[in-house]
Amino acid sequence: MFGYKKLGRPEDYFLPLDKRQEKSVFFCRISGYSKEIDDFILKYYNAALHNGVVIEDGIPNPTGDNLSFFNDMMGQQFFLDREFIEKAAARWLPAMKVQPRNDLAEALYRALFSLKKMGKNDNVVKNAYIKFMCWLYYRFEGVVNRLGDNDVPKILYEGNIGRYEFLMLTVLSCTGCDIVLLLSRGEEDYLKTDTRGTLSDKLELPGMEPFPEGYGIAMLKEKQRKADALRRLYGEPPTVRRCTNAWLEGNIMEDIKKPPVTRGKDPNLFYNAFCRINGAEDKVTYENELYRFYLEIKNGGRTFCIVEKEITIPTAEEIARINKRNYASKEDMIRDLSGRVRCPFNEQLERLIRTAFVDIVLEMSGSGSMSLSKLTGKAVYILCWLLRYFDILFNNWRMPFVSLFIYLGGCRTDNEAYFLKFLSRLPCDVLVLVPNLNIRCELTDKLLYEENNTQSLNLETFPTESGGIRMATVAYHAERELDEIMYKDSGMYRNFQYSKANAVTLRTMYEEIEILWDQEMRFRPNFSTVDNIVNMPVIFAKVSGVKDGDIAKYWQSVRSLINEDTLVITSAPYIDYSVRTIPGINTTECFKNGKVQKNKIYSSGSYKYGMLRPETQEYILDKLQILIDSRIIAGTFADGTEYNIVSQILNMPTEIVRLIQKFDFTKRNPKVIYINTTERPISPADATLMAFLNVIGFDVLFFVPTGYQTIERYFTKPVVDEHQIGDYMYDLQVPNFGIPSGATGRPAKKTWIEKIFKKGK
Repeated sequence: MFGYKKLGRPEDYFLPLDKRQEKSVFFCRISGYSKEIDDFILKYYNAALHNGVVIEDGIPNPTGDNLSFFNDMMGQQFFLDREFIEKAAARWLPAMKVQPRNDLAEALYRALFSLKKMGKNDNVVKNAYIKFMCWLYYRFEGVVNRLGDNDVPKILYEGNIGRYEFLMLTVLSCTGCDIVLLLSRGEEDYLKTDTRGTLSDKLELPGMEPFPEGYGIAMLKEKQRKADALRRLYGEPPTVRRCTNAWLEGNIMEDIKKPPVTRGKDPNLFYNAFCRINGAEDKVTYENELYRFYLEIKNGGRTFCIVEKEITIPTAEEIARINKRNYASKEDMIRDLSGRVRCPFNEQLERLIRTAFVDIVLEMSGSGSMSLSKLTGKAVYILCWLLRYFDILFNNWRMPFVSLFIYLGGCRTDNEAYFLKFLSRLPCDVLVLVPNLNIRCELTDKLLYEENNTQSLNLETFPTESGGIRMATVAYHAERELDEIMYKDSGMYRNFQYSKANAVTLRTMYEEIEILWDQEMRFRPNFSTVDNIVNMPVIFAKVSGVKDGDIAKYWQSVRSLINEDTLVITSAPYIDYSVRTIPGINTTECFKNGKVQKNKIYSSGSYKYGMLRPETQEYILDKLQILIDSRIIAGTFADGTEYNIVSQILNMPTEIVRLIQKFDFTKRNPKVIYINTTERPISPADATLMAFLNVIGFDVLFFVPTGYQTIERYFTKPVVDEHQIGDYMYDLQVPNFGIPSGATGRPAKKTWIEKIFKKGK
């Protein structure tokens, strides 16, 4: 018969019989939990399902039918005799091998004899014999017929164990069966049967603790179900594996330059890198080092891809290629989308991609709180980007080749981060460069190897031959550092520090206009900068009437507001409304589906603003969209007025465009003074232009001594702040103000007498 040995390590349970010492089996109880224990129990559970028996909550007593069949076959006779038991076993269990059957008879005899020694009467012993025989036939036939095989049968028993059940398991153990008792609720009840705790081996490992609530075979079944579902999701596994970063020696740039064939010796591994370099070791030489790195990679024949600032979101055409469906479950979605990965001439690469895709989508799903539609969208993004870069990175891939993906700037979104994590699980080096330490990279991963440097620089373009290499001097970097110190959160601003701004119209008293008019933006109330956007307080007002009827003083107050950045309009209309279109520009092409079509505008041969700074052009078109979306101009999205707005803003007078070009959002803003002293109406085109200039950040002030309605006639809501300052007066003659009569432009320079005696004006 078999004896059981003290278990050295859980893995010994899975040794074949011919690899074990002294023909031994194992009989252990487990009453504590750890990750290693969990892994072992799941593995043992699968082994027992395959070659043994899993018992939950005890072994039920034989049924009446079981007992009736046994009596018909074996009769009522019983003797507590080894030879009798051996002959009975031969008749009852004829499929057993001879030697295991003899061992079984011996073990049964000993078990029954132990009951006799405990004082049990013959009837109790006979009943125990019948129970054991029925259990062997009905519950353990699959075990007893394999006793003596090199693959040792296994029994996993969960729950409180009774005396007869324990004797049954002892019999099977002595006959050549491995036993594990899973005592998930502790061993207090077990010790009522094995009072000294010596009849089984207690398995103890470092770090064990009580089992989690609800732990047991039911949980193992669910875990196994999920594992089987995962295997179906992953499909056939690849036969090659990755070795990520373990081969690195510590210098990321030098390590990545190593040819893949020199990184390791295992033919079943591809050796790739997944690294991020934060900051620069020496910002003076950083760009030059990147350029040399680029040349060495290129000259070495590596396949590589460089992406700067962002991985642009998939286009509608790219998403349409994926052809996703409506899914009932996460598993359904993963199964369908992972099946879209096809590499007909490279099965290993297809398996690697599918495995990496399933890994990342399951990681994205996290605890399951993400909605299925959102998870599907993220999964589609990954496939779109894979298809975008596939030909560059993986075309004609073969072992142990590894491509290179360089991302300059750091991940701005979690979608980008997940895509890089996906790439890092494929035969591809992934190098993320974040030289600007003020930028947060969203990428986190346990596999990511990082190099951290203290110096920071703003680099948006990777230096390559085609990109135009620009290197900075020490003095340049020193100036940038000083710039950072002086102009960050200090209230001081360098010239054209910001390229984006929002106008906020101030509601003021009339007397405040003269005070605010000449102030720089940064000194006005409600000025702020948030997320690199300037909030500009501007004036958009109408002054009706003449204060105290004093005409001379009235014109003097107007003149005091005119400076070199002021456009003065002295007669209406300023723009001839009959001129609605720009020759050569199709406004229906420039404005579609409620959106300004920037690319169409930029590519038009009649586009007037191409000479402006790119950020100024972008600013103008962004504000054009805002003006249209506000629907402040009457008729917008009702009678086609939106196309007139587009046409007019793309054809502004030169003096207006020049004022916009020189506009620095933190300093003094451009001004428009519109004087209308007669009944001649302001045109709808004038109203559109003035509303646009308000949105773009101009101060716009109307002087209307007659008190008539002017610009407000063309607006859908009151946006102009009106000040009633005195009596209405008519047909006033507008003074020259130093500019040609009835025209617009800068005022004439003040004489030296005016400078002395009218300094405040």
